[in-house]
Formats: sequence, C-alpha cells, structure tokens
Amino acid sequence: MTYKVAISFDRCKITSVTCGCGNKDIFYCAHVVALSLYRIRKPDQVKLRLPISETLFQMNRDQLQKFVQYLITAHHTEVLPTAQKLADEILSSNSEINQVHGAPDPTAGASIDDENCWHLDEEQVREQVKLFLSQGGYYGSGKQLNSMFAKVREMLRMRDSNGARMLTLITEQFMADPRLSLWRQQGTGITEKCRQLWDELGALWVCVVLNPHCKLEEKSCWLRQLRKWGEMDVCPLEDGNYGNELPNITNALTQSSGHSQDSLARPRRTVFTRAIEGCDLHWQDSHLQRIISSDFYVSPSYQRDGESLLFNSQGQPLWLEHVPTACARVDALRSHGYPREALRLTVAIINTLRLQQQRQLEIYKHQKKELLQRGATTITNLEGWVGHPLNPIGCLFLTLTEACRLEEENCLEISDAGDSKPPAYQHVPVMTGSQEGDESYLSLALEVALMGMGQQRVMPEGLYAQDKVCRNEEQIIARLQDLELDPVLVQTLRKQCILLLEGGPFSGLGEVIHRESVPMHTFAKYLFSALLPHDADLAYKLALRAMRLPVLETTAPSGDVTHPHHLVSVVPSRYPRWFTLGHLESQQCELASTMLTAAKGDMLRLRTVLEAIQKNIHSSSLIFKLAQDAFKIATPADSNSDTTLLNVALELGLQVMRMTLSTLNWRRREMVRWLVTCATEVGVRALVSILQSWYSLFTPTEATSIVAATVMSHNTILRLSLDYPQREELASCARTLALQCAMKDPQNCALSALTLCEKDHIAFETAYQIVIDAASTGMTYTQLFTIARYMEHRGYPLRAFKLASLAMTHLNLAYNQDTHPAINDVLWACALSHSLGKNELAAIIPLVVKSVHCATVLSDILRRCTMTAPGLAGIPGRRNSGKLMSTDKAPLRQLLDATISAYINTTHSRLTHISPRHYGEFIEFLSKARETFLLAQDGHIQFAQFIDNLKQIYKGKKKLMLLVRERFGVWSQHGDLGEKKEGKWRSASPPLAEAALFWSSGCYSFLDLTISHTERIQRFLGHKPKGNHGEKG
Repeated sequence: MTYKVAISFDRCKITSVTCGCGNKDIFYCAHVVALSLYRIRKPDQVKLRLPISETLFQMNRDQLQKFVQYLITAHHTEVLPTAQKLADEILSSNSEINQVHGAPDPTAGASIDDENCWHLDEEQVREQVKLFLSQGGYYGSGKQLNSMFAKVREMLRMRDSNGARMLTLITEQFMADPRLSLWRQQGTGITEKCRQLWDELGALWVCVVLNPHCKLEEKSCWLRQLRKWGEMDVCPLEDGNYGNELPNITNALTQSSGHSQDSLARPRRTVFTRAIEGCDLHWQDSHLQRIISSDFYVSPSYQRDGESLLFNSQGQPLWLEHVPTACARVDALRSHGYPREALRLTVAIINTLRLQQQRQLEIYKHQKKELLQRGATTITNLEGWVGHPLNPIGCLFLTLTEACRLEEENCLEISDAGDSKPPAYQHVPVMTGSQEGDESYLSLALEVALMGMGQQRVMPEGLYAQDKVCRNEEQIIARLQDLELDPVLVQTLRKQCILLLEGGPFSGLGEVIHRESVPMHTFAKYLFSALLPHDADLAYKLALRAMRLPVLETTAPSGDVTHPHHLVSVVPSRYPRWFTLGHLESQQCELASTMLTAAKGDMLRLRTVLEAIQKNIHSSSLIFKLAQDAFKIATPADSNSDTTLLNVALELGLQVMRMTLSTLNWRRREMVRWLVTCATEVGVRALVSILQSWYSLFTPTEATSIVAATVMSHNTILRLSLDYPQREELASCARTLALQCAMKDPQNCALSALTLCEKDHIAFETAYQIVIDAASTGMTYTQLFTIARYMEHRGYPLRAFKLASLAMTHLNLAYNQDTHPAINDVLWACALSHSLGKNELAAIIPLVVKSVHCATVLSDILRRCTMTAPGLAGIPGRRNSGKLMSTDKAPLRQLLDATISAYINTTHSRLTHISPRHYGEFIEFLSKARETFLLAQDGHIQFAQFIDNLKQIYKGKKKLMLLVRERFGVWSQHGDLGEKKEGKWRSASPPLAEAALFWSSGCYSFLDLTISHTERIQRFLGHKPKGNHGEKG
C-alpha cells in the first residue's frame, strides 16, 4: 500500500510531517522515518527547487494565467471553491487580502528571525498521557509514562526546545487527572506508582528551570505556570503531609535551631515547590562559572595556608551550597547536554563534603566524652540525602559512573535468562592537576555513595516518605553492587567505613545516634559483604554497630555491643509513626543472618553476633527465623553438622521460648517442636537441659504433650543412638517433668503424666494420687472420664471406677440434654460398675440418679443393667452369682423410680410449650415412657393414671389428647376424676380425687421422686403393690 508523506525542514530540523497512514502516536511513523532516511542517504535523488514564489516571479501574465488555470483544472474538485473565493477577494478593493503586501509561500521556509523547532504533535501527546493515566498503572502504563519522561530528558540533552513543551503538555494532563479530586475528597493518599510518576515530574521541572542557557522570558513563563499548578487544591504535596518541615531549596546546609518553631507558618510544599524555588537560582556566579568551565581551576599557591570558603587546603575548588540544590545543578547540566561541566561541579561538591566530614570529626572529638556519657545526640541533618525528592546521591553517583562506563558490544549482550548484563566500568582519572594519583571518577562515585548512605538523618514523616527512603537506599545499593571492587575501590571502601565508624553524631554508624535516626541495616549488610573478604575485623565491627534499632528501646543505647545491657522492648507511642518498622526489622534480621552465616565455625565471632541479636532484636518471630536459618546452615544435607552454629541456633530458640511463654503467638507449637528438634540435633545434654528447666521455657501442657513425649519417642532414641544409662537419664528427667507439670496443671497434664510414668511404678502411683487429689477441686468430668477410660485400658478397672465415680459428681445432665457428649461416658461408667459387681453398681446408681435427669438416658441405663448379670469382669477374689437383677429391689429400684419420675417431669415440661408439629414425636416419647413404667410391678396402673391425669390437666389441647386416646386407649376401670368446682374436686371415687388434687394443686414435683413418693401415690390411688413386675393387674 502506498501512502503520501510530506516533510517540512527548516535549518536541519523537521518542523512538520503529514502521512496518509493515519497512525496516531507521539513518535514519527515508519513512513516518515523512511522518507527522512531516503533524503539523508540519497540526497541526489531528491530534486531541489526554488521557492514557488521565485518561480512565479519569473512568469509573465500569460504564463501566470495558464499556470492557475491548469492547476484548477487538475484539482478542480478540491481547489475550485477556494480559487473562486480568493478571486472574489482580490477583485474587491476593500478586502482584507488587499491590505497586506505580498502573499504567503509555504515552500520558502521560515524567516531567519523565527524560532525553529522539531515537529511535535501536541494533540497526540495529550491523548497518549490521558490514556496512560486512565489505565491507573495497569497494562504497562507506568512504563509508558516513564518512557515519555525519558524522551523529555533526551530532548533536553539534545537541547531541543520541545523538551519543555512536551513536559508542559504532560503536566497539564497530570493536573487534569480526575483521580486527584477523588483522592482529596476521600482523604486517601495517591497510589505508590502514581506518586513515583509525580516525583519524576517534579524533578524534571527542576532540571528545566535550571537550564544554564535558558532565556529570562522562558524562565518567567515557566514560573507563572508552575505557580498556577502549585496553587491548585488538587496539586499533590511533596511528601504527602501538610506539616512539612523540609528546608527551602536555596537555604544553606546548616539550619537554624528555630526552624521547627516557624514551621506552622510555612506554606504547603507541592511537587512543584522545588522547581519554583529553582527559578530563583542563577549561573552567573563567577566562582561557579570557573568551576564548570575548566578542569584545572585551582587556587593560587599563596592562598592555601589560611581558611577559605572557595578552596580546600590542596587548592581544589569548593562549592558551598545546600547539597541537594548543588546536586540539582549537576542533574540540570547532565540533562541539558553538558556532561563535562556536570563532572567538574560534582568533583567540587565531593571536595566540599570531604571538608565538612573532616570538620565534623574535629567537632566530635571535642564533644565525644560528653556525648558518650549522655548516650544520646540530636539530629544535625534535618533533611536526609537518601530518599530526598531531588535524589542528590543518586545524581552524583550516576554522573560519575557514566564517565567510567565501558560501551563495548559485549556489555550490551543479553544473557540466556533474558536479563541484561550489569554495566562494566573502568577507572578514569579525575581531570585536575592537584588530585592524588589514584583518584578516579569511579572511586569518587563509591565514596560519595558511602557518604550519603552513612549520613545520620531523621526518619521523615508519612508512609510514602519513609517508604521512599527504603526504596532509594535499595536502588543505590543495587548500583553499588554492579561495581567490581578492585584494590583502589577496596581502599576507598575501607577508608570511608573507618570515617563512618568514627563520625560520631554526624554518621549513622557513629557511636552515638539519635533515637529516631534512620537505621543502617541494609547499608551495613552491603558493607559487611563487600568488606568481609578484605578486612573481616572491620566488617564485623561495622555490622555489629549497625545492628541497633534505638526507636524500639526505652532509652537510647550507647551503640557499643561490647557492653551488653538488655533493654525492655516496647514500640513507642510517637508521632510521626514509623510505618516501615516491619520492613526495617526484617532488614535487621537479614543483617544478623548474614553475619551468622559468615561466622560459621568461629565460636568467638558467633558469640559476639549472638549477643548483638539478643540485645537489639525484639521480635520473637524474627529471632525464630534467625534460629531456623542458623539451624539450616549448621546442618547441611551433604556434610557434617557445625556444632558452634547449632549451639547458637539453640540459644536463639531458647530466647524465643522465654519471650513467647507469657504471650499469645499462633506459631508457638511450631516453635516448641522446632526447639526439641534442634536440641536433639545438638545432643542428649541439650535435651536434659530443656527438660530440667522446662518451667522457664514451656507451659505444663507443652512440656508434657510435646517436649517430653517427643524426647521419649522411639525416633529420638534411634536418632541419638543412646545407650541404656542415657535412656534412663532422659526417662528420669521426663518423669520428673511430668509429675511437676501434673502438680502445676493437673487438668491438662494428668493424663500425659500417667502415660509418661507407666514404666515406673512409684512415679505412676504418684501421678495417680495427684489425679485423685485434684479430682474434687479443679478437674472437670470430661478430664476425669478420659483418665478413667485410660485406667481401664491399662488394666486398672477399680481405679477407673473410682475416677468415673468422681467424674459423675461433677456432671449435671438436664432432662432435655439427650444428645449431650457426656452420655457415652455415663453409659460406659455404668457398664464398668455393672461388670465389676453388684456393690459397685449400687455405689454408682445414686450418683447417676443425682446427676442425670434425662429420662431416655436413665431408661437406657436401666435396660442395660437388666439384660445381663453383674460382675462379669471377673475381679480376682470375687464370686459372681450369675443372676439377673430385679427392678423391684435395690439398687435398680431407685434407678427405676428415678427414671419414671424423669419421664413424668419431662412430659409436663414438654407439654408446656409444645406445638402441633411435635405431636407425633411426643406420642412416641410416651410410648417409650410406657415401656419404662411397665418395668414396675404396678407400672401399668401408674401409666394409666398418668395418662388420665394428662387428659384432665391438658384437656385444652384437644387434638393432642385425641392422639393420646387413640394410641393408649381409655382407662375408665378406675372411675372418673369428676369435675372441679369452687377449687375442690367432687367425685364418687375419693382416692382418685385426692390424686387429681395432688396433680393439679401445683405441689407436684417428680424430680427427686423416691420410693416413699411412689407409695404415697399408690395410697392416693387406693392400690396395693402386687407380686413382681411381670404380673398384670
């Protein structure tokens, strides 16, 4: 397919393009690029012509008329209306076209005074940014926007004026993002991905306004636009907080002590505030001009003896300016295509930082004694360089390393995994005559990164600001890890680490730090790994110093691990809160794990690291993780275990046990099991130790059910290959532990104690006596039944019976609890007593009658007792009669009466609130009750009278009584109850009337019915007992 492409040039720049392909993008389409390359590579194939105005000037009238008529004929449908309109205007003397001399010529190009710039499709820029923002960070929109920011930087580096134009278009769409208003209304923060884009936007504007060659009119225009955006309510703030206290970009490094007092009067700082402040900066300072214009700008030799604000003692130029501001100048020089100038200013800034570091060391030496006695310091750096909105350290590092980067083809190859290889660097000497011989831009890059990372700085406010500190720190460390440490860099590393350790309150690794200073764990982990192959002593000293986390201490520590003083761990109630505290603690744990791994086999270093961990790490879960890591490293699968590291793992595990003993921790059981495994790996002495000191490590339940049980298991014995004396020692310790736990917590430990003491008669008897003593006080019926079943299983039926009897005294089974979980235990207890003999059965039935009020359970027990003869257990020394027991004699008579009483009571209780849908169930219940009634000698009479009474008392429930009559018939042989008049029963059958009066007077209660109660009812009914229960009356 063929497309028509048109390109306009002006002074070696493409000023406009059109293409028939219709592709919409901020970049040129392939057809425009192809035509441009064709014009560049084959200039002879493109014919050059004079502007059309020059050609027309050479024509006479006839030629001009012929030209116009042929042009209209060739394109009459397109140009004829326009041609007719122009002809009418030219013929009109008063038309606007006749008021202008000459005519436009699109082929002649712009005037020499007109500004020329590359073509930029502004509408497409707006549409693309709007589309990416609407995707909210999904579908790779964040990468697309970052690529647009990179395009802006590329334009700035090429000194293309479209860079600022494109950034303006992007900013307009960012400010028009509807999510800004939504976030402000809801009071929620901007999402992290979006926030990072805003930070880059603000940093780009700082680069734009610091263009060293921008015109004053341009800067004024940018300033007005930036202020307009900054005054909008939806404009994001620099750190997400309204109480910002960061110093002004143009302020000096040293801040006044009264800075925080007037912070409330400070206006809010938006993402554009630093760019607005940057508009006040200029490049006309003569000292600054000399620095960036020459590599050999030094002070005269006669001026090097005294103090100077412009040069150091070696004559090297200094640049005393707010460090992030000075670094912003460097970034601006880089971004606008002045790399040599950026390098020169970077070197001057580093020389200034070196001088400040030396002076800070001198100040600290005079204050060292006082600060060490006080054990605390104040923050001297109100604004940290790591995590700063302008990223000063990252800017200096990139400026220096770009000058040392090797641009070889093999550096750009892609590995098999698809990841690009890390960049390769070489040493490039610093271009100044006064520098030392081994000084290079690469060593300066390492030095300034270490200085910035080691700066003691206060933790900023707000989640995003704190997260940015962590993220920026990790980014710088990732770049540092790309450097291959040669002898020159190692020397720089050692020198700077020593300065950081001796830096006092100005260093985050100094002896004295502020309670709320940013921790150095991540930084120290890099330093430790880098230093370890070259200077192990310095590496450990530095890493141990960095282990502290004073924000979790009740008092600020001195920072010296050689004087251990364990402080109470508390998370302080403070504002601002440390939102990233969990991440910081995990980094502290990673540093400790790195040291433990490196110290494997070195008992002295391991002991020092262990003390630092116990002193500074306050999270039990993190210490447990360290213990697990140490255990894994100490027990490799392909080699022997390392005893020293195993002991450290055990020590850490013991500390975890002590820390979590009195607190709730959902991983507690896992921790206990792991500790036993670790102690097993260490050896039998470790197991004996934890068994003997269990009370400070475990709860009684854990000690018996997990620790002692695991230690006494067959697998442990085989794992340790123990001889007989060692097994006996372990068993003795386990039994002692079991008895101690049973005494302390018999409810939960008695059964485990009995199990552990089975093989020792004295210990077993002691454990059993502990259970008996505790049965009447603290133990529940469930626990007692469980132990009783265990006793029966072990062949102690009489002891099981005793425990079951004690359990019955704690049980109370209501009339409606026919599905209670203890029913099986009750049935088992009755079966056990029945199997032991009549005496045991007689002893337990009163307990059953007292504790169980559920009719169905009682009837079940009754039937079981009548099915077989008692005493089938065959207890030695006892005789078994082999006769079935009668329900009209003790002890079953009492059980029968209680069962009947329970049925009567349950019937009345159920009838109180019965509904028609339960009528059928109730009839079945009465059928079961009749079966129990019939076990008595006169049971049929009692049941008949019972049914008659129900009909009288509940005669209002006609449908139910009809069902009762249909199922159980009409019992009229005993006469009618008569009717109730004036509160008295009148009938020809006085006994029946007396019984009815008894039923209806409210005096009825069958819950505690005894034999005398039954006889009283029979006297009321006028009946006498007949024969045995098998006879029918």
